[in-house]
Amino acid sequence: MNKRLAGEERRRTLLEMIEQSSEPITGSELARRVAVSRQVVVQDLSLLKAKGHQIVATARGYVYLPGEASPSAYTRKIVCRHEAEAMEAEMNAIVDEGVTIRDVIIDHPVYGSLTGQLMVKSRRDVRAFLERVEANQAAPLSHLTGGLHIHTLEADSEEAIDAAVSELERLGVLVSELD
Repeated sequence: MNKRLAGEERRRTLLEMIEQSSEPITGSELARRVAVSRQVVVQDLSLLKAKGHQIVATARGYVYLPGEASPSAYTRKIVCRHEAEAMEAEMNAIVDEGVTIRDVIIDHPVYGSLTGQLMVKSRRDVRAFLERVEANQAAPLSHLTGGLHIHTLEADSEEAIDAAVSELERLGVLVSELD
């Protein structure tokens, strides 16, 4: 595109690009396509989110979620506890069973429930997420709660989630499942 667009038109264009993409799109790529800075894109996406559009930032870029879960998807919340070193093994155990890790949630004693959107569904996504954590020298949210955290899992079948839960039990990181 590379043509500078006015605010509303630019936001409409950004929304269409994210909605129509089958892959995450980075903020830098969006900025290049609409000929503005990455910071302008971040602000535009914040405005779109405030209007109720389900745009989520993931380790590989922005994605659009049409709703809380796809209509045919099964979801389950699980509680895990582990050190940061086990994060890759935990995430790979889940995605290897065809399950998406939608988010990570912690219950902080001061700030309450904090949620980080992940949308990790493959080893490639796991690798990108871990590289982003390392590049930003960021600690996982679970660092604030001694390793205790909740994940929302999503899959096309209960069996896939059951298999992921079994793997997490085998790894010794599963604390419990939530209803």
